[in-house]
Amino acid sequence: MHENVEINTEYITLGQFIKLINILESGGMVKAFLQDQGAVVNGELEHRRGRKLYPGDVVEIESIGSYTVTKE
Repeated sequence: MHENVEINTEYITLGQFIKLINILESGGMVKAFLQDQGAVVNGELEHRRGRKLYPGDVVEIESIGSYTVTKE
């Protein structure tokens, strides 16, 4: 089951998204996490923190959870 995460903009970057869901606190931690481990976005492994996420996108982070981007 995916947890819904609401955004109030057209899109959000993967780095901002990870900070929004409160699993990492700083941009430096997010950058290191994505370089080392990455996140699965719509079934594809992604290491770019600037990857744009739009409503309907699914983000899976290993050992953390699965999230769906939704619009307010």
